Amino acid sequence: MAQVVATSAQGPSPKQEIENGYCFFKGQIVPLADANVNISTHALNYGTGCFEGIRAYWNEEQEQLYIMKGLEHYQRLLKSCKILKIQCPYTAQQLLDYTVEILAKNQYRQNVYIRPLAFKASQVIKVTLSGLRDEVAIFAVPMGDYVKTEGLSAVVSNWQRVSDNIIPSRAKVTGGYINAALANDAATTDGYDEAIMLSTDGQVSEASSANFFIVREGTLVTTPITSDILEGITRRAVLQLADALGIPYEVRAIDRTELYVADEMFLAGTGAQIASITSVDRRPVGDGTTGPITEQLQALYGRAVRGQDERYRDWLTPVYGE
Repeated sequence: MAQVVATSAQGPSPKQEIENGYCFFKGQIVPLADANVNISTHALNYGTGCFEGIRAYWNEEQEQLYIMKGLEHYQRLLKSCKILKIQCPYTAQQLLDYTVEILAKNQYRQNVYIRPLAFKASQVIKVTLSGLRDEVAIFAVPMGDYVKTEGLSAVVSNWQRVSDNIIPSRAKVTGGYINAALANDAATTDGYDEAIMLSTDGQVSEASSANFFIVREGTLVTTPITSDILEGITRRAVLQLADALGIPYEVRAIDRTELYVADEMFLAGTGAQIASITSVDRRPVGDGTTGPITEQLQALYGRAVRGQDERYRDWLTPVYGE
């Protein structure tokens, strides 16, 4: 019998309140309840922080928790810090080591979402980036699917994707995510699952909080990093998987009307994982079901992130000693 491959993550909703556990704050592992900031903190008032979203997948058979591409996420966090003039005193490897320690201390034996955060911690009013105190924190929470991974409905948002010349697209800036929140909330209020956002030139950028792919005539297509997108780690992983599966791909601009003639469509991101879109603007994508290329990528991704495919072990950091 063929092995059943999990393509989603079982666990609590991302909307569940985060109440307990251990985190990294002010240079040490502390109870999450003790890791607090003052309401006058600069980042709370002005959005002057940056963050990452990292998943860890539980493999019941191996009794192992695997952090997915943790080092790459922390390398990207440090790049975001550089853009925002945040001085981070830790290397990417040190931050990953602290993350392993947090997860082990919390004794997680389930799928987990990890949130590193670097921010301007000074309690001042001045709108600036320079001359302020910086802080770094990491917390984690059990979490299942961020969105469902099959059959999403999407709408082209009337909220435009913020330009890199306005708020840096390649940095995960906390304040910039009001753009995503407005687009996603408008979409869900109108009965859709997700918003597809256009850049200032009117071409497709990405979804509200995930990178975006279509399939046309057997070729996978995604938007370039110059389309005001986040330089996605899962996006790169998808292209690597496409190579392994022999799926041709292109990185190029996508016109809005291409959405209506695409054969397949999906989101790719740490939160979204690989999530198929089967309708856009009330039009079916392809035959209105998850397409074969999307299914192949989902299946291989599901094995890779759970340590079930040796080819991708370098993606993973085990939490519990092997």
